[in-house]
Amino acid sequence: MCDGQGRPVRLHLTTGQVSDFRGADVLLADLADETQEVIGDRGHDSNRIRQSLTQRNITACIPPKKNRKSKPPYDWHLYKKRHLIENMFAKLKDWRRVATRYDRCAHTFMAAIHIAASFIFYLKK
Repeated sequence: MCDGQGRPVRLHLTTGQVSDFRGADVLLADLADETQEVIGDRGHDSNRIRQSLTQRNITACIPPKKNRKSKPPYDWHLYKKRHLIENMFAKLKDWRRVATRYDRCAHTFMAAIHIAASFIFYLKK
């Protein structure tokens, strides 16, 4: 998860081949009170996530999946800001240790990600 400037704010590591939907619950549980909108991709399109955000008065900007029968609207212009999260991942992958996942243990790999994210966060001020 990143802030409005594309700086990493919260990170969560899931196991192997798990969809983004499973990790979203952990990341969205502790959103800051001043959060106004959440931008996600089609992988985050679920009624549960949308209802959770609506209950907290947060605008969900998530495009519906192609096979969804009732397609809720989303702000296409706001969705254009999603490039910030993609840029954050690109900057994390500049760190060779993160991009190639040298570490076998999840806690060691997550530590490397946190170090890289700290540098990215403070260099982007």
